[in-house]
Amino acid sequence: MKHLEGTKRVIIDHVKPEINSGQFPIKRVVGEKVVVQADVFTDGHDTVRALLLYRQAGKKNWQEKPMEFLGNDRWESEFVPTAMGMYEYTVAGWVDHFLFWQTGLNKKYEAHQDIAVELLIGAEMLEQTAAHTKGGVNKKLLKWASALRQPKNMAEAVALATGPEVSELMYEYADRSFARQYPKILQVSVERQKALFSSWYEFFPRSTSQEYGQHGTFRDCERILPRIAEMGFDVVYLPPIHPIGMAFRKGYNNAVTAEPGNPGSPWAIGGEAGGHKDIHPELGTLEDFHSLVRRANELGIELALDFAIQCSPDHPYVKSHPQWFKWRPDGTVQYAENPPKKYQDVLPVNFETEDWVNLWQELKSIVVYWIKQGVNIFRVDNPHTKPFPFWEWLIKEVRAVYPNTIFLAEAFTRPRIMERLGKLGYTQSYTYFTWRETAEELQQYMEELTKTDMREYYRPNFWPNTPDILPIHLQTGGEPMFLSRVIMAATMSSNYGLYGPVYEFGLNTPMAPGKEEYLDSEKYEIKRWDWDQHTRIRDVITKLNHIRKENPALQTTWHIEFAKTDNPNIICYAKTDQDMTNRMIIAVNLDPHNRQAGWIQVPEKELWLDPEEPYLVYDLLSGHTYTWRHEWNYVELHPDQVPAHVFRIEGPLLRPEKAAGENKPVH
Repeated sequence: MKHLEGTKRVIIDHVKPEINSGQFPIKRVVGEKVVVQADVFTDGHDTVRALLLYRQAGKKNWQEKPMEFLGNDRWESEFVPTAMGMYEYTVAGWVDHFLFWQTGLNKKYEAHQDIAVELLIGAEMLEQTAAHTKGGVNKKLLKWASALRQPKNMAEAVALATGPEVSELMYEYADRSFARQYPKILQVSVERQKALFSSWYEFFPRSTSQEYGQHGTFRDCERILPRIAEMGFDVVYLPPIHPIGMAFRKGYNNAVTAEPGNPGSPWAIGGEAGGHKDIHPELGTLEDFHSLVRRANELGIELALDFAIQCSPDHPYVKSHPQWFKWRPDGTVQYAENPPKKYQDVLPVNFETEDWVNLWQELKSIVVYWIKQGVNIFRVDNPHTKPFPFWEWLIKEVRAVYPNTIFLAEAFTRPRIMERLGKLGYTQSYTYFTWRETAEELQQYMEELTKTDMREYYRPNFWPNTPDILPIHLQTGGEPMFLSRVIMAATMSSNYGLYGPVYEFGLNTPMAPGKEEYLDSEKYEIKRWDWDQHTRIRDVITKLNHIRKENPALQTTWHIEFAKTDNPNIICYAKTDQDMTNRMIIAVNLDPHNRQAGWIQVPEKELWLDPEEPYLVYDLLSGHTYTWRHEWNYVELHPDQVPAHVFRIEGPLLRPEKAAGENKPVH
């Protein structure tokens, strides 16, 4: 019966965070708190203690932090990872007989009961603990035990027995032989800061030439990088930069047949000039690419590359590794289909091939190759159409050697699939933000992302548009809608991105009414953009990105609280950093056509605001300052101006111990 551990009476249950019963790690970045809660209790009325244990993976010894009792058998503590890599954590608990005895002693003494025997019991506990100590601690414990055996004054004896010095030493040297540890060792995947806070700008490098109809080059890209840096973006994402196949090449607007000179889709990867480890000849050389990476880094920008696991019929893999593709009875390779749509220029890889081990290794080698060229960020195209075990293996393999690597999952699909990709290791993920429009929809979605278990493993990256998606609201809402959507993306989520320069130019003509595809899509043709053109959208984006860099509250997605409004066309929410030193209130007009006004109920407790004192709110977009007081305050937002307030609270900070009730920032 030894395996029953009958003397270990403590129960540890409902440990949070814990993903899929500990199958997957939670996510954090260096310096980001891990808050752990657990139910820790025992039978009867004995008093329990709870400890949070944590360590870097591979270390033998645990670091310990006492857990705080929250009530109803719930306990909480936290730790802060200080390095990248894996951390481990678990919970331990034991019955604290000495603390239980102290509580009983106090009650009996206050009830004027005889406590002589109680003091002898306490003396025995001190002596038992002393037997396992040495030096000054041993002498102190024995001295106190003697004082309890021969008390000169009962009040003094009780004060000694329950005093802080005795309590601290008896806790430090408590007998934990009957302690129970939670059987699961849970994990935290700790990444660099950019995993949590980044601003992405996507553009097509072939559309950077100053000459009409001419293919852009990496040298042209270098010319426009300062503009992107000036706007405040720190990640530049390039669609595939590889050779494009000629077979079944798509024409303008996705025409089935290409005309001479049509450049094709960059996602139809592979041709005579090579495959995934090669560069489109018209973009330049590998040396040109290295120069682009260096110039980006000088400007504080990282380059992100598209990783699309698919091939054109001309890709070298089709000849060298035909077993990696599905072959049809007529001797042709199965191309990509989403019936009734056909994508003859793209061949999916067959992950059920018997040669899957070599396939996996080759795909990993593509990522490693580009890492060695200076790329640490990958936007992965349609990861939901490839096996989950493959992604889990690849991400672990790559990060084991290159821990700085960031993977963004471009998966717009069913919720469970998107969630699984987040659990198995993707750093960031695309979201449904693009299609959440009303205040109710946006609030519900943000609360799903930040107040459920998703908060622990799914880092959202909000995009108001992509080359594939021109939402209906951008088609109909004009410039005010472009502004409100990018303001929400940049202030709701600490990771966000946009497809430019289409976005800052406010381009919104669809292929056809009701369709989300751009007319004359850049996916199928080369554009000549006026990269020096200034627009109001560009100016607001520039200001937004600088606001984000100056306000830690906007550098995390998690600490958000929505405010009630009396107008459904206004959405309002508060953001804070994890230490409550930076507090923001954002209000946005969701109606692109009309002025909207109303009252908002500020979440005073969550913002540590004194309900009796006025405070200042400074609009970082307009530069105006307002004095607010009490819970309800008035806002008025005009679509022909900037349709939002991004307020920073300048008022006094009311610490939670001075407020009514315990008010903590949302974890």
